[in-house]
Amino acid sequence: MKANKLAILIAFLSLSLIGRAGEGFSNDSLYQGTQIKLDIASPIVMSAANKWKIQHYEIAANVRLARRFYPTAELGYAGGSTSRGDSLFYTGHGGFMRLGCDINPLKKHPELPHALLIGVRFGTAVQGAHGALITPQAEAKQLVPWKEVAADCWGEIVAGCQVEIAKFPSHKGGRGERPAFYMGWMGRFKFLFTRNERKAIYIPGYGIRDNTAWGLNYYLGWRF
Repeated sequence: MKANKLAILIAFLSLSLIGRAGEGFSNDSLYQGTQIKLDIASPIVMSAANKWKIQHYEIAANVRLARRFYPTAELGYAGGSTSRGDSLFYTGHGGFMRLGCDINPLKKHPELPHALLIGVRFGTAVQGAHGALITPQAEAKQLVPWKEVAADCWGEIVAGCQVEIAKFPSHKGGRGERPAFYMGWMGRFKFLFTRNERKAIYIPGYGIRDNTAWGLNYYLGWRF
């Protein structure tokens, strides 16, 4: 039920962003544009994870308000599988989303679009997972298969930066910000809320099921 409510909130936010994207805005307005960002690092880094076969795809959207605040929504799909000899097999895949807000703590001239970002996130994921665990018995080994649908949630403290690398002519030819191309990175410190016992050992959007985890994203973004 909680996941459904968050999905509805994400959809409403996405429609709001699309609706505002076509409106004009000036340098002194509250709203200064919408940005879509694609994470290009995770599909490469995660796929090279030791002893794990991991897929991770993520896209983010934010709006810039008063040149300092960035309400943000992040959506993605991730999963992993691993095996250890003849004693463990595991695979799980699912979707995740994060909601939060970043702030640019640096006072800067309006013509300088680069930003240092510090913020928080609330993340949730739902996945289907299954596996098999071979446990030693008195004189033999027993195969214990399992399957579950797991829902998890966590919090994050994030920090990073974004740099404008190209700006394009405005299609309206008026005042305000012009469309621009960005790149940047975001580091994440994550702390798990759902610490009850579960068989799923990988959480989409979070990582290996530990009380705390670290993450890093490298984004390419477009502001319109």
